[in-house]
Amino acid sequence: MILQVRLWQYFTLAALLAYVASVYLRRYINWKKVVALGAHSPRVTTRFIFGLDFPVHSTSAILRNQALEFWEWIYEHTGTDSKGTGSYTAELHILVDVRVLFTADPENTKAILTTQFQDFGKGEEFHKEWHDFLGDSIFTTDGQQWHNSRQLIRPMFIREKVADLPLIETHVRNLISLMGAGDGSPIMLNKLLFRFSLDASTHFLFGHSVGSLDKEQSEFAAAFDEVQRIQSLEGRLGPLRHFRSKRSFYEGLKTINHFIEPFISEALSMSPEELETKLSRSDTFIHALARYTRDRKVMRDQLAALLLAGRDTTAGTLSWVFLELAKNPRVVEKLRTEIKEFLGDDGRPPTYQEIKDMKYLTYTINETLRLYPVVPFNVRSALTDTTLPRGGGKDGSAPVGCPKGTVIGYSTLLMQRRRDLYPPISPSFPYDPLEWWPERWATWTPKAWNFIPFNGGPRICIGQQFAMVEMGYTIVRILQEFDQIIDYGSKRILHAQIILTPAEGVKVGFVKSTKKREKA
Repeated sequence: MILQVRLWQYFTLAALLAYVASVYLRRYINWKKVVALGAHSPRVTTRFIFGLDFPVHSTSAILRNQALEFWEWIYEHTGTDSKGTGSYTAELHILVDVRVLFTADPENTKAILTTQFQDFGKGEEFHKEWHDFLGDSIFTTDGQQWHNSRQLIRPMFIREKVADLPLIETHVRNLISLMGAGDGSPIMLNKLLFRFSLDASTHFLFGHSVGSLDKEQSEFAAAFDEVQRIQSLEGRLGPLRHFRSKRSFYEGLKTINHFIEPFISEALSMSPEELETKLSRSDTFIHALARYTRDRKVMRDQLAALLLAGRDTTAGTLSWVFLELAKNPRVVEKLRTEIKEFLGDDGRPPTYQEIKDMKYLTYTINETLRLYPVVPFNVRSALTDTTLPRGGGKDGSAPVGCPKGTVIGYSTLLMQRRRDLYPPISPSFPYDPLEWWPERWATWTPKAWNFIPFNGGPRICIGQQFAMVEMGYTIVRILQEFDQIIDYGSKRILHAQIILTPAEGVKVGFVKSTKKREKA
């Protein structure tokens, strides 16, 4: 009996020693792979075994609306900020052999998105994590599959489609009708903007709107928000995500799919001849999809992806625009002056070219996208053994080794808020870069890859021009209708999930002149 106990103890000890040896062997092999390619970057120190405290801290930061502060802490903690020795690049080791890189360096971002585009992509792990939500869409695939998706979507964003302002006008008028009588009463504008963008997006994609401004589609909107919330947390929890229930996630997916399915069925019920007729008249994305494929899953995946891009990004940016306008009456007045110069006082809608030519309007949108980039954090994976240009070694100047499968997180939000990437305050660059001042754009142009709110390279946002026109048109029409915006104390608290939104919403009031109110 004693002999059996001792044998069991020896066996357990031997197994433990073998496991520890295998861990160190795997780490040594991975270290050699990195060193063979370049160098390691400064390491984020963790306190718990296998770095499992990091997902807890990062998830907690998201829930406390302190994602930006957490990302800043990563670089300050590793000595890679502008006061340290590196270039805003650090690495995390988690579990036995998982290495994740974080960067907010323009040169590294440039390499990921363009100069080394073939080396980096979404990767298999990202595709697996996001497959339930976005399937095999343009946002989750690489290579030929991604290329095919982009070629399919591209025709929907030619100038003729982007300049379809009557489509936007219909929904802007519905939006304005819900913004109050012009007496300054408080409203939660962000909620209306998300309903507005849902209507405009579904009209653009499906050929007719779901009418959420007429009758709020609260079930769909709540499901879409819940799915995004869980999806965002999943990515940050890492290996700990397996311990979290996804019941509400799958319930939300059922609601989303139930919402999309009727549109797919309607399109697939058309004959090829009917679809060709649609092509010659007013083509929509879902009709283009139906000509391309009869596969319901392919159609569902692309529609879900474009709903995410069209609904949430536009509404999120407009929410920040009006939060800042409420706090900066001088900007409102300058915008109103520019609008009158172009359009006069008769309240006529602007043309596509007039929106493009309104410089101060463009400055206002760009300044908002600079401080509040709609996608604050993005991820790529090394598709082959490669490097990042810098951030490795003691002084941060060496290339960083990236063996195949290395995950790289890059933060547009943090990069665009790095003071060291801006010139000193001067007549040509007035005001602190962390302050919202549209005027700076009149005398300053950001360096290449320092300002990328729509990403860049081959995967640059295909709907960029549509988004800029839709936002510009909406701002103009609202400021033609109302003379003043009242701030009810909305705070600039960043809520960073998949997109960046004001954490506590946008509580504002809109005021019309007495003349306009009497006319109404």
